[in-house]
Amino acid sequence: MSLMLPSESPTARSIVGVAGDLFAALRGESATLPRAESVVLVLIDGLGAISLRAHAGHARALTAGMAKKDVASSVFPSTTAAALTSILTGVWPGEHGLVGYSVLDRSRGVLVNQLSGWESSGVDPASWQVAPTVFEQAAADGRPVFAVGVAAYAGSGFSRATLRGAEFVSAASPADRVATAYDLAERNPGSLVYCYLPEVDKAGHRHGIASRQWVSALEDVDAALARRVPPGVGVIVTSDHGMVDVPGHKQVVLESEHLVGVSSIGGEPRMLHVYLDPDVDAAEILSRWRRDLDGAADVGGHAETIASGLFGPTVTDAAASRIGDLLVVARGNGAVYDGTAADQRSRGMVGQHGGLTPEERQVPLLRFGAFAR
Repeated sequence: MSLMLPSESPTARSIVGVAGDLFAALRGESATLPRAESVVLVLIDGLGAISLRAHAGHARALTAGMAKKDVASSVFPSTTAAALTSILTGVWPGEHGLVGYSVLDRSRGVLVNQLSGWESSGVDPASWQVAPTVFEQAAADGRPVFAVGVAAYAGSGFSRATLRGAEFVSAASPADRVATAYDLAERNPGSLVYCYLPEVDKAGHRHGIASRQWVSALEDVDAALARRVPPGVGVIVTSDHGMVDVPGHKQVVLESEHLVGVSSIGGEPRMLHVYLDPDVDAAEILSRWRRDLDGAADVGGHAETIASGLFGPTVTDAAASRIGDLLVVARGNGAVYDGTAADQRSRGMVGQHGGLTPEERQVPLLRFGAFAR
């Protein structure tokens, strides 16, 4: 079966416009936000709106007054490399080019891990991701710009692709990061401050969103955001994606007989980029994969997936070259694995994302401080 399009409009309350709205609010030009003296964008990695509502009792600061409309739609694929870059550049994956967790650099035949594999793959972040960041735009406007995050991420390739233009400030705990972000916003009028909280995502991947560890991480983040917002500072809290828990019996493992004609597999288990050998019958392989994965995943071809608009209204030549010859999106709470890969650690990951379910694509979009209703 071909890829099923999401039910919501791809342009309705998308995360793609969040940072742009914040920048506009600094100028008093936002159609959705009141003017603020400084603004803070808090990104809780991996927190879906559905899972947040389901655990509202553990996140009272976040969910107090949360309405049904306080939700935005993530991009496709619903994964950090694609979605966080869309938030921080204001453009769709088809334009910024980070179209999955890992993709093929066809010019060199090398799979590039777009979160942690920049250095080992020899890819230059500035030439691979050329869209201006919101930080570069704000700095060009003469505004102080800061990114508050975990120290280990300060010089990473992904940070250089997405945080260009910001002064990086590290802090250890979620509470410390939020406090630092609020302090920077208060002490630097007119500033744009970004605050990254990855703890919920990490707990979900390792233990699942039904685990006590995930709930504990959510409680820590909620407590951090319960602090008072300084006067005149507007705060938006959102996420890049949600996730689903994948039980062992929902794992589909592809063995060598399924992979005839396949040169490499990128993406992640909820959304695979499948790259084919030269001179194979792509239509035949597409038909075979649809038959083999019937009921477990939706499979689309390269051209039809781009034409569907899943990667956004515009897909550059560079982005198109990174998109798989086949796209495989797991249904429900399943996942698809390459059983021939040397590294099988991903099969031990409980919480996963990348697909098109509401649990993965619906994220909170919450207002605090000067933006509170």
